[in-house]
Order: sequence, then structure tokens, then C-alpha cells
Amino acid sequence: MRVGYNPHKDKQQEDSGYLHQIIIPVYIPNHEGYFKDSLTILKLCLDSLFATTHNQTFITIVNNGSDIGVVSYLDLLLKENKIQELIHTQNIGKLNAILKGLAGNNIELVTISDSDVLFLNNWQKETVNIFKSVPKAGVVGIVPQFKMYESNCGNVLFDTILSSKLQFIPVKNKEALIHFYDSLGWKRDYNQDYLKYNLGLKINENQNVLLGSGHFVATYKKDIFNEIISYIQFKMGGTSEAYLDKAPLKKDYWRVTTQDNYACHMGNTLENWMIVPQTLKDDIEELKYGFKKNKTISPFLYWIKNKLFVKFISIKVLIKLFLKCKKLPKEMISKY
Repeated sequence: MRVGYNPHKDKQQEDSGYLHQIIIPVYIPNHEGYFKDSLTILKLCLDSLFATTHNQTFITIVNNGSDIGVVSYLDLLLKENKIQELIHTQNIGKLNAILKGLAGNNIELVTISDSDVLFLNNWQKETVNIFKSVPKAGVVGIVPQFKMYESNCGNVLFDTILSSKLQFIPVKNKEALIHFYDSLGWKRDYNQDYLKYNLGLKINENQNVLLGSGHFVATYKKDIFNEIISYIQFKMGGTSEAYLDKAPLKKDYWRVTTQDNYACHMGNTLENWMIVPQTLKDDIEELKYGFKKNKTISPFLYWIKNKLFVKFISIKVLIKLFLKCKKLPKEMISKY
């Protein structure tokens, strides 16, 4: 039987003081073949994260069915307070693991990352700066990629297509862009013009952002996930990535990326270039949070911006006209 009164009943949660959550799902079932270097790469990923984040960062690791060696390593990180939350589960699929990490807090920003990302200095600072200077941004990536504006950017194109701020701008870090596609195993036979220009928004004299964002590391406004689905049936792929793609659009948030590169994709094979950056605490202690939140838009407006308008601007004649109007060099238009 119960005796007495639980002293915590009806008490509100105190503010945690954390400003930025990072969720990393981890699946390393063994240390053979494809997973031979995975634990070492995970350690590089987390060490780079520890070196480049401020002390109000809440790190959540979801162990998604890894072996005992990985479990022991993650348990030690929690004990040493290097990470703030550790969830152990069987292999329930990547997105279901992420969903577990999303629940249970109201931290304003959440970065969702793969476990093979090497974070570089100033990634957190640049991410926060974009949320501050672009109030409609709901997703901010830190790794530029080719033609990101072609995916899940109907709303930002709709909102800015008549603005002179929307234009093709020179690629800022060509070497990093080449390196990213090398890390995916691509041959370098892609259109070389993609290494020269990308579609972006000129925010002010000192800041540009690129339209669109990749999936393997990006930061989201947490209010996007005020209502989250409880289960995704795919372990990877399928509709799992679509969930993270469509949720921001329902609140009419823009998807953008930093103009420069602030992370590297390591993949599953250890290489000599993979080095944890030096800690630069002076740069990461001055960040100011507090961002504009959007309300859910009507289904009709969602359809106009993300379905009808996207079909309209996908007409070949209009694509070429768009490229010309947005200042892509004339000699690139036919093949871009």
C-alpha cells in the first residue's frame, strides 16, 4: 500500500538551462566488414562534438542495438557527464531511435546527426546566427551540397522568387564540396559547374545562406516536433526521411544551409585526414537564443507552395528562365 504523499506530485519541471539538443542514433552491431572502423569513427564524431559545443548543449545518444563494446563506451561517457542522455534499445530503426530522443524536453533547437559526422569549429555559432538572421528558417544544414534547392524548398522559392536576394552565388569552399562527394564514393564525373555556383539568399553584406539542406546533419527548431509520430515502419529509407522533410513544411519553415562547410562526412572507413578540431571556447560562449516560431499553415496553402508551385516551376522552359533570372552564368544554363 502507499503511505504518505509523494513530495514531487503536482510540481512543475524546473528549466533545465539547456539551449541546444543534439541527437545521434548509433548502430554498430559488430566490428567486422562494413563496421570494422565504426567505433573509432563514432569516437571521432563525439570528440569533435565535445570540442565544438558550448556548455548549455544537451547531447542525447540513442544506442540502437549496438554490441557490448559500444554499450560500455557510451555508458562511460554518461558516467563522466560528457553526454547528458543515453537511451539503450534494440534495433528499432534509425528514425524510431531519433523519435525517442526528441521526447521529454523543450530545448529550443535540436541537431539530428549521423554518427559518422566530424564537426568543425564554429558550426554551432554559424547555425544559431542563421536562425537569428533568417526568422523563417526552420532547418539549418552545415554541409553544402549540389542543387539542394530541388528538394523540399517549394515554400522558400515561392516566398522569394521575385526577390533580388534570391540568386546563384559562388561556391565558397570548393574543396570541401569535392571532399563530401568523394566521401560518398562518387566519381568526379559530375557537372563541374555545380562546384562553381549554388542557389542562395543574400541576407546582408556579410551573410549568405544556401537553399535546401541535406539529411545526415541538420538543426531543427524544436517546435516542429511538438506533435511527433510514434512509429515509423522502415529501419532506414522508405518514408522515414520524408517525415523529417515534410514536418518543417507544415509550419512553413524554410530549409537552408550555411554557405561555408562546417562538418565532414567520414563514412565507415578510417582515413588520415580525420582529426578532431581544437576547442575554441571563446567563440562558442556568446551565442544568443530565442527564435521566432511559426504556426501550422492551412492544407490549402501547403498544397499551393509545396505541390502546385513546385510542378509549375519544374516546366523545362521555366527552369531555364529561372536560372537566367537568378544570375546563373549564361554558358552554364543549358546543362545545370
